[in-house]
Amino acid sequence: MNIVRENLDNQTALLKVSVGEQDYTEAVDKALRNYRKKANVPGFRPGMVPMGIINKMYRKSTVAEEAYRVATKASVDNLNESNTKTLGELMPSSKQEPIDFENSTEFEFLFEIGIAPEVNIELDKKEDKVTKYSIKIADDMTSGYKENYLRRFGKLEDVDVVSKDEALTVTLDQEEMKIEEAYVGLVGMSEEERAPFIGKKVWDKMEVNVNELYKTPSQRASILGVKEDELDGINPEFSLEITKIRQFITSELNEEFFKMAFPEGNVNNEDEFNKYVEQQIESELSRETDYKFAIDVKDYLLKKANLSLPEEFLKNWLYAVNDGKFSKEDIEKEFPAFADMMRWYLIQRYFVEKLNLEVTQDELKEEAKAMAAMQFAYYGMPSVADDMLENYAEQILSNKEELKKIHDKVFEKKIVDAASENLSISKKKISAEDFNKLFQ
Repeated sequence: MNIVRENLDNQTALLKVSVGEQDYTEAVDKALRNYRKKANVPGFRPGMVPMGIINKMYRKSTVAEEAYRVATKASVDNLNESNTKTLGELMPSSKQEPIDFENSTEFEFLFEIGIAPEVNIELDKKEDKVTKYSIKIADDMTSGYKENYLRRFGKLEDVDVVSKDEALTVTLDQEEMKIEEAYVGLVGMSEEERAPFIGKKVWDKMEVNVNELYKTPSQRASILGVKEDELDGINPEFSLEITKIRQFITSELNEEFFKMAFPEGNVNNEDEFNKYVEQQIESELSRETDYKFAIDVKDYLLKKANLSLPEEFLKNWLYAVNDGKFSKEDIEKEFPAFADMMRWYLIQRYFVEKLNLEVTQDELKEEAKAMAAMQFAYYGMPSVADDMLENYAEQILSNKEELKKIHDKVFEKKIVDAASENLSISKKKISAEDFNKLFQ
């Protein structure tokens, strides 16, 4: 076995691997004996086929397979031992000459590798600057948040007359069937569709077409208590009688609201509610600005590192490993994004090795708990017991995909935090409108 490395242009290298008979004979003989045990050849009992026949049938392909396997393993071992940092994977070279596996015993395999660039990022607060934005809390944000919060704890109350977007309980009746306690929601209707109901009172009647009243087959089937394939046989014309009219009433800012919305007693009056709303808005906005800051630091490090890649090698590798799933034109189009992802991976690896960064199980759990708390808050539960968050976080982490997302998020935050310590960070407060423009 002999390996010669020849450095090429564009951050690639050629590995010439010479494989001798002694390198693969033992593996070939073992494979052929296994073929003999399983071979089903007419005229011979299983396991009794002469080796001469086995050799004629399988030796050439087995030698090719085992010699190639030995060559690739030796190449990977050689790269590891020489601490060569590569990108992509070992690729058969286009310079490879045809190999005669039938008549030769010495073979030369040619492989191409992509060489990773050296990463060296020295940050200086005097020169390396990044802006961290914060968003001004506008009056419409505060009023909108308050209104949504009050609506979350609102309720339906009986009223006498349909005026706009009430919820109706009705009886649908025709000769063939009668449906009681059916629901009609005006809130999802257009002004034109809603018009026939405006001004109606409890016990008023009107003629309706259920195909127009309930837009989808699944809705109609559910209301009428039938299967979807039975709808065609039902006359859609019904008499509708209103039995109940309910209007959604937004909660008032009173003691009842504070007890429902804040059962732990941490908010008991309007001033405390205003402070709570401001804190919540600041928390939500900070998630957006932190996200933007992470993007800006990442972009700055990519520009600072200015890493070159073996682009042609990587494009060929992507085409090969995807086995024809993507055309070369597709790869060419998406390559800039892939290249930046590869550069960011190299930068991450640089900081991990330099600062010995790692993600602990406790950090993963805390991030999962934060994610769980956000989900509960979204569904109107701003305060959740810690043991419930613990259980929910464990469920999230048990999902491999979610675990990877959380790990990547925590890991990237560590990189950004580590780099930020050596950056000059200027703070700038802007409006939400101007902040959104930064993403355009």
